[in-house]
Amino acid sequence: MPDSHDVSMTNTILTSNRILSPGQQYAKKYRTEIAASASSCVSTFIAFPLDSVKTRMQAYKFRSFWDCVTQTKQNEGMRGFWRGSLAPLVSVTVVRTISFSIYSKSKSIYAGMLKPVFGDKLISMPHAPFMPLNPMYWFMSGATAGGLITFIACPFEFTKLSAQIELLMQRSRRSSLDDPSHIRQYKRKGTFGQAVDIVKSRGPLGLYSGFHYHFLRDSLGTAMYFTFYEGGKAFLSPPEGPNTLGVAVSGGLCGLLSWVLIYPIDSMKSIYQRDILTHQPGQPLPVRPIQLFNRRMYRGLGVSMLRSCILNSVFFSSYEHIKRRINDFVDE
Repeated sequence: MPDSHDVSMTNTILTSNRILSPGQQYAKKYRTEIAASASSCVSTFIAFPLDSVKTRMQAYKFRSFWDCVTQTKQNEGMRGFWRGSLAPLVSVTVVRTISFSIYSKSKSIYAGMLKPVFGDKLISMPHAPFMPLNPMYWFMSGATAGGLITFIACPFEFTKLSAQIELLMQRSRRSSLDDPSHIRQYKRKGTFGQAVDIVKSRGPLGLYSGFHYHFLRDSLGTAMYFTFYEGGKAFLSPPEGPNTLGVAVSGGLCGLLSWVLIYPIDSMKSIYQRDILTHQPGQPLPVRPIQLFNRRMYRGLGVSMLRSCILNSVFFSSYEHIKRRINDFVDE
C-alpha cells in the first residue's frame, strides 16, 4: 500500500542526493495509480468469463455451473463469456485507480485522527513494522474508498449486467425458450447500445438503478477487502517487507472472504437490476427483501469465490511487482 508521502510529492524530488528526471518524478508520484490501472486490465480480462457466469446464475436459474457454461457456449459461442467486457475493462481500470488513490489518502487522514486515540499501536507491529496494527485504520479507509467510488462504478456495472443477460432476457420473452432460431435472429446491442437504451428509456439517472445496493455492497466489501489484504500481507510476509507468496495468498484470500460476506447483497443488486431491465419505467417492481440465509441469494457463489480469488491474486501480485519495478526505475 502506498505511503502518505505518495500523494505529497513536490515537482522536484530528490533521491540519494540527486534530482530525478521528469519521467522518474511522474512514475514516483503516481506509482500507485500506474500499478493499479495496469494490474486491473490484466486481472479483469483473465477473470471476466467467471464474472459473466456468476451474473447469469444470479439473475436466472440454471441447473449448475456447468449447465450455465454449456448453455452460454452453445447459444453465444466463446465470445459470450466476454460479452459486456468493454465496460468493466474501462470502469474497473478507472475505479481501481481512483479507489487505491482514495484509500491511500484516506489512510493518511485517518492516521492523524486515530493515532491520538491508539498511540503507537496504530502504526507499529512487532512482526511487520511496515504495517499498522489497528484494523479500524484499514476498514475506515476502505469503506471511504468503496463508498465514493460507487458514484463512478454504478453506471458501468449496470450497463455490464445489461449486456451480460441481454440474450437471457430476450429468451425469457419468447414462448419457446428452446427454439434456437430466435437466438440466431436476435441482433445483440452490445455494451454501448445497452447504455444508450437505458438513457433513452430512463434518462441519465437510469444508469444509477440499484445504486443503494451497490453503495452498500461496495462500502462494506471494500472495507473488508483492504482489511483482509493488509492484515494477511502483514502476517504472511517476513519482517523486511512483503514477499511474492504472501502478496498472492493475501490477495486471493481478501477477495474470497470479502465476497462470501457480501454475496447476498450482490445477488440482491443483480436481481433488482434485472427487474429494472425487465419492467417498463414507472411499472412497480416486485418486493424482494434481502434474505441472508436464502439459498437463492447464494447462486453462483462458488464461481464467484473462484473468480475473486484468481482475480485478486493476479491483481495484487501484479500490483506489487509493478510498484517495485517503478521504484527500481526511479532508483536507476
